[in-house]
Amino acid sequence: MNPRLDQPLRLGTRRSKLAMSQSGHVADAVRAITGRPVELVEITTYGDVSRENLAQIGGTGVFVTALREALLRGEVDFAVHSLKDLPTGQPEELVIAAMPLREDPRDALVARDGLTFEQLPDGARIGTGSPRRTAQLNHYARALGKRIETVAIRGNVDTRIGFVRDGELDAVVLAAAGLNRIGRGDEATDLLSVDSVLPAPGQGALAVECLASNTELIASLAELDDPNTRAAVTAERSLLAALEAGCSAPVGALADLLADGQVVNEMRLRGVVGTLDGSTLVQLSTTGPVPQSYDEAMALGRELADEMLAKGAAGLMGERSL
Repeated sequence: MNPRLDQPLRLGTRRSKLAMSQSGHVADAVRAITGRPVELVEITTYGDVSRENLAQIGGTGVFVTALREALLRGEVDFAVHSLKDLPTGQPEELVIAAMPLREDPRDALVARDGLTFEQLPDGARIGTGSPRRTAQLNHYARALGKRIETVAIRGNVDTRIGFVRDGELDAVVLAAAGLNRIGRGDEATDLLSVDSVLPAPGQGALAVECLASNTELIASLAELDDPNTRAAVTAERSLLAALEAGCSAPVGALADLLADGQVVNEMRLRGVVGTLDGSTLVQLSTTGPVPQSYDEAMALGRELADEMLAKGAAGLMGERSL
């Protein structure tokens, strides 16, 4: 046997049940494409061990840095990230070789007694670690004429759902994609419509990253890439970058592909920025041809961000010194 084919590819992954599950799916696909064994290399990130609020310890990048350092040191050959965890800046030495077909991008409610969001009682306590969710959930509740109390929580899926099972909280909000990937999608009591709560940019999508110099691996991983997912997520992340928003700024975005029959011919990009109490939201959308290149997708995001800033989004996000 060719010794190269016999040599395992090393896939770097976070240790959480969710990360291991989604990395396992990618590993299976890469084995099928390359004919090589793939072994998972578990890496603990600072975001996994710290119990501090995400915004205070540096936002989403805290889940990514250790994986990227392992790539750069040659300890792993490629890594799988939840795309919403990736900072918008891309290191020159690394490339996102594939963005596989996206899972459900929506947020899911897991509530006591099988309740939907609209059925929650006035004053319900809802757990979330996300300022984006906090702003939009508060706004949604206001639109329904009721008040909710959002409670900051961290932890894995079991920990978060445990707060509801133990009676500490009335509900928690999680990414539907995460629940689906670990086979627990049926525990959601409500899938929140994107008309009421826009997801995080890139939510539900994965990024498969490797060294920019590893052209052979890049070519193999490219077979996992879904062009429509890449176009949508690139537009969402361009909007996020243009709004200069990290995890601490409540920005939601979603690009939908609009089909005429079987033919996908347009993309609609929606964005939202709001105050944490939900009293003020700037929510806009734009529709245009499906971007055919990275530059076109980036331009779509920047254009919508400019419109949102003109409508007052900058003021909601706090003053930024130039």
